[in-house]
Amino acid sequence: MDDPKIRGPQDRSRVNTSQDYEVRYWSQEFRVTEEQLREAVQRVGSSADKVRTYLRNGPAW
Repeated sequence: MDDPKIRGPQDRSRVNTSQDYEVRYWSQEFRVTEEQLREAVQRVGSSADKVRTYLRNGPAW
């Protein structure tokens, strides 16, 4: 459940897509839509560094 007092992620090294406030935070941080963020996490996992790289460079295949 969302706590309106919490504005950033509890673990800044991980993207937690099960928390709406984290999805909003990371979407703004990476300047992408929530859908793009969720897709990136699905493809590369929840590591913030891997998600950042994926969103910046696209898939590495």
